[in-house]
Amino acid sequence: MLQLEPDVAFGAHPEFGVVAETADARPFLAEVLRRHRFAYSDRLRLWQLAAGTPFNTSLRLVASASREFQDAGLAVLTDPRVLLPPAPAGARVREPLPGLSLTAVSTELSGLVRAGDVANALDPVLDEDHGVFAGLEDVFTSAAGWCERLGTEHGRQLAGELRAGVHQVVTLGERLLEAQLTLSVMPDTLPKNAPAQTVERLAEPVVAHAERARAAVAASPHHPFTPATSTGTAAVPPRQAVPPPGRAR
Repeated sequence: MLQLEPDVAFGAHPEFGVVAETADARPFLAEVLRRHRFAYSDRLRLWQLAAGTPFNTSLRLVASASREFQDAGLAVLTDPRVLLPPAPAGARVREPLPGLSLTAVSTELSGLVRAGDVANALDPVLDEDHGVFAGLEDVFTSAAGWCERLGTEHGRQLAGELRAGVHQVVTLGERLLEAQLTLSVMPDTLPKNAPAQTVERLAEPVVAHAERARAAVAASPHHPFTPATSTGTAAVPPRQAVPPPGRAR
């Protein structure tokens, strides 16, 4: 039979940190919470971890207590916000990037030849301040906040689902970033059914693999892992009239 009311619920309070609430005053519930460093507050009528408990420590304590409760056959509810690290102090407010169009980026990608150019084309999408994934995180978070302000059980449930979606957005962004890093150090190869002008472009001197690797791990003003743009200063072989390709579009 589905149990709608949990025996123990863990949550993230904006002022008091990680807290826990029990369905009743069973001694076993209090014993487990005390073993996991929770102290009861008569004023809040909640159990709470000590102020200043590190984020990773609080995660381990909540996970361990939840497992012990579940092993005893009890129902446990955990607010997804407990799993989210706190925002750093003085974090910058993200502003939209004017003119960023996924359709335009997709069209550009379909016409590129070099792997390095593809990596460059992904920069605006992955930008940590203005990119698509950064914007999606804000959309999910803002929608979750609105649902919470409804003050209803359904609103809180929907807010939790939206906050869990933030993790999915972050995961997708990390996958695309890994692909970008791989593309930035990938040797140029001739695509199948490439037109004649493509063959001519690929015949031009290319940036050395070692130089690409260094560029891939260089710091960027937009993203700590975004490949740096090549300066286009690779050495030109003697009697070669065509300048070496740059990474900039």
